[in-house]
Amino acid sequence: MKVVVGNKAGFCFGVKRAIDMAFETARNRKGVYTLGPIIHNPQVIEALEREGVGVANSIGELKDRKAGTVIVRTHGIPMEEMQRLVKEGFELIDLTCPYVKKAQHYAKLLKEEGCQVIILGDMEHPEVKGLMSYAGKGVAVVRGDQELPQIKSKAGIVVQTTQPVEALKKLVSRIVEHTKEMKVYNTICSSTALRLKETEEVARGADAMVVVGGRNSANTTQLARLCESLSVRTYHIETAGELKEEWFEKVEKIGLTAGASTPDWIIKEVENALKEMGGSKNKWK
Repeated sequence: MKVVVGNKAGFCFGVKRAIDMAFETARNRKGVYTLGPIIHNPQVIEALEREGVGVANSIGELKDRKAGTVIVRTHGIPMEEMQRLVKEGFELIDLTCPYVKKAQHYAKLLKEEGCQVIILGDMEHPEVKGLMSYAGKGVAVVRGDQELPQIKSKAGIVVQTTQPVEALKKLVSRIVEHTKEMKVYNTICSSTALRLKETEEVARGADAMVVVGGRNSANTTQLARLCESLSVRTYHIETAGELKEEWFEKVEKIGLTAGASTPDWIIKEVENALKEMGGSKNKWK
């Protein structure tokens, strides 16, 4: 049984930067909290908690716990929350992903230019909730092929950074029929696009795919859905302990990939577990 591991599996630049800085902050300060989980990976959150970085789900909770330093998560937070944190006097370490920052900037710019801002993404995702605060009144959030809201004559599009480029292409082609003026900012993270492309290549040559990452991670779930759409047997797991030998009976080639919030040590544990089941590892070329 051969195991093919995607080179782009695991932490992207923004996540690696954030996690490294969070651990460094924990070594140098006390009373450190993140406002919401810093990334969507339970194992990393647990590791940070062991080092003294707690998770608070509201500013009120931060005050109750007498937090000193507050880390802003990689997904970003609504503009109003950022302003309130400053007003309340917390020491802030803003670890919002640079790609998310760019999307926030463009959403604000489109609003100031008088555009109806349309966000391609999941309204319940924390990144999108933050983007909405920069987009102002009249913002519309569209996901997939759902029905479009009423589109004004001047519209602008920004994108949740983990969306696939094909979804953006489809949205643009739909909206162009309903507006006279449209401006589009492609704010999709390049790492996301490259990971999706590589995962598709690996999956097309595999008998089964193992996708590693948090079940609440949008980009990891997207990887799993992509593999399933190619009719490849797909297993979305968080840790090596979830693997079952019967999954790989009569399987000759396993593809292994992971979401942007999955640390290398978890990927290695999965690799090793697969090797113990009879897999030999080959890096994707």
